[in-house]
Amino acid sequence: MANTFKVVTKAGVTSADVIYTVASSTTTVVLGIMIGNTTTGQITATVSLGSDTSNRAGANDEANQTVELVTTARIPVGGTLELLAGNKVVMETTDALSLTATGSADIALSIMEIT
Repeated sequence: MANTFKVVTKAGVTSADVIYTVASSTTTVVLGIMIGNTTTGQITATVSLGSDTSNRAGANDEANQTVELVTTARIPVGGTLELLAGNKVVMETTDALSLTATGSADIALSIMEIT
């Protein structure tokens, strides 16, 4: 198994946009998410994790669903929203991370891909 640290960035997100999708035969650990407001007014941002992982055996026999990691969080002019601050999110093959912003936002993900 190889562990590869990467950064994934996207500038000028103004509506719902998939930022990262986990490749086949890969598990990804999201180490950090930063969203910057690049407008002259306050914006809001929602970060969603979409997962279609099917039911698992045993006590956790539940299929994954799309969830919001943060919902309409306000980001002031010139401000940055940092998500996860010391926590991590594990993503499996085909899982996707999306950003929806009400104004132009830049996003940077710090990840580790395990292949």
